[in-house]
Amino acid sequence: MSDSNTYTPPKVWSQNEDDGNKWASINRPVSGATHEQERSVGQHPLQLYSLATPNGQKVTIMLEELLAAGITDANYDAWLVNIGEGDQFSSGFVDVNPNSKIPAMVDTSTTPETKLFESGSILHYLAEKFDVFIPKDPAAKVECFNWLFWQVGSAPYLGGGFGHFYSYAPYPMEYPINRFTMEVKRELDVLDKHLAKNTYFAGDEYSIADMAIWPWYGNLVLGNLYDAATFLQVNDYKHVLRWATEIEARPAVQRGVIVNRTWGDAQLKDRHSAEDIDDALNEAK
Repeated sequence: MSDSNTYTPPKVWSQNEDDGNKWASINRPVSGATHEQERSVGQHPLQLYSLATPNGQKVTIMLEELLAAGITDANYDAWLVNIGEGDQFSSGFVDVNPNSKIPAMVDTSTTPETKLFESGSILHYLAEKFDVFIPKDPAAKVECFNWLFWQVGSAPYLGGGFGHFYSYAPYPMEYPINRFTMEVKRELDVLDKHLAKNTYFAGDEYSIADMAIWPWYGNLVLGNLYDAATFLQVNDYKHVLRWATEIEARPAVQRGVIVNRTWGDAQLKDRHSAEDIDDALNEAK
């Protein structure tokens, strides 16, 4: 590990096997499987392989919203992918997502099976498959996709940038923390100004755009992400807070956020039935 004020990049980069970061032992600059392991398959049409990070929560919230809407064909098995143990580099997971990132999903109701990765792609696929949570009005539909792709493009600033340097870096570094804090606060201001004039991101209709944005920016302003609410002065973004609180109160959101979660009050490693979530929530009371 080099002092941040004296580090000079080498002419040719090489990986530091022990850079002080807790992920150093599994991170690597190449793709592909590190070990053979078949993926688990349950009885439901949809097979999800994930972890309850914000990107994982997007999909489990969507699935629970589909079930709450009475769409029984959206029933699913959710299998924990322990990224700290390198589960995402198993041959079975890499076969679904060659980029080795959660979440990944397989729709077994199609022939051949449909393999899905990237959370935004999964949300879009499910919304189109079941014809819900994308507005029918053309202008609102455009807004939905504007904000869905905004989130996909903005998440690296919040997660990979701010979250990494504020919470996970081996030691505090002023420059990157300042750089990414400025960007995250700018993004929160963008959201706040939009929500000052709109109930949801596509207007008056709850959509996959909200499901994509809430696990990141909703959790952030509610104090559930990076323990950074005070640092970021989230009370300044009153419209984001209003929206975040309303989304958090939705029963499907409360159910979806605990799936594949192994920390916190309510935990559920794997999900195979609605009763699994019921039991986990009851145990946490």
